[in-house]
Amino acid sequence: MEQKPIRRIGVLTSGGDAPGMNAVIRAVVRTAAAHGISVLGIRRGYSGLINGDIIELAARSVDGISRKGGTMLYTARCKEMLTEEGLQKAADTCKYLGIDGLICVGGDGTFRGALALSRLGVPCIGIPGTIDNDIGCSEYTIGFDTACNTALDCIDKLRDTMQSHERCSVVEVMGRHAGHLALNVGCACGATAILLPEREIDFETDVIEKMRMGRIKGRNHHIIIVAEGYGSAQVVADRIHDATGIDTRLTILGHIQRGGSPTSQDRVMGTRMGYAAVIALEEGKSKRVVALRSGSVIDIDIEEALSQTKDLNQCLFEAQTTVAI
Repeated sequence: MEQKPIRRIGVLTSGGDAPGMNAVIRAVVRTAAAHGISVLGIRRGYSGLINGDIIELAARSVDGISRKGGTMLYTARCKEMLTEEGLQKAADTCKYLGIDGLICVGGDGTFRGALALSRLGVPCIGIPGTIDNDIGCSEYTIGFDTACNTALDCIDKLRDTMQSHERCSVVEVMGRHAGHLALNVGCACGATAILLPEREIDFETDVIEKMRMGRIKGRNHHIIIVAEGYGSAQVVADRIHDATGIDTRLTILGHIQRGGSPTSQDRVMGTRMGYAAVIALEEGKSKRVVALRSGSVIDIDIEEALSQTKDLNQCLFEAQTTVAI
């Protein structure tokens, strides 16, 4: 059977926003334009697909967007995509508008939506975009490097005042189910301890005693990084204060980590993955996720992608644990 030519594709961003999503959109639009393919931007994720919130995107309409944080297409979570009726509406919109393929940028929830639409006959390619870097099939997700640098900049400023007042700063970073962000940020800022959902610790040995030994060796302030998935950062701060008597302050960085101008790494990775997604559709592929493996951008089956998990970088974890003295 002869492959149907790709004449028009759609692109959407879904779930939590991540710096670098605009670089993906730009790459999709420009790659498609170079191959004679028109692009529809679907605003507000799958909700926009269901409700027809769609704009046409041309090569010049994406000028300069790579340097901007967030996503020009907006994003949202869509409960309707969990229903057969909602899925059918989304598929019907694609059919009505002549969308020959869909590029979906986001995390696991986004990929599940793409998988469901693929089963209804809409060719879909997923691109991993989340600051948590928790997509099992890919070594890197768009937004991670920017989020790390944003958090690090905040913590460096906190360290100045913690050092001046000889305090302990407990900093909660994002990562509801994964500690990749906390581990990388904690290593980069020289944290005394990092508390992660993936690793059990002995609080007395791994936090309190480390602080005591640090004080004996001349350290007069401490940074403790807590991934939000570990548990209450306020409880951590209270336990430290009760055990040591040191003035301990809690800072929750929150959604500031999702904002800001993307780093060069996120712009470049967004470009590489956006380009690869368009090429995959042109080659007749569907139900795939673009992923980074050993420095190369590849694509794998969505079902396989959703079945994979990713543990922390054990070498980095061991190095950080060793040097945090």
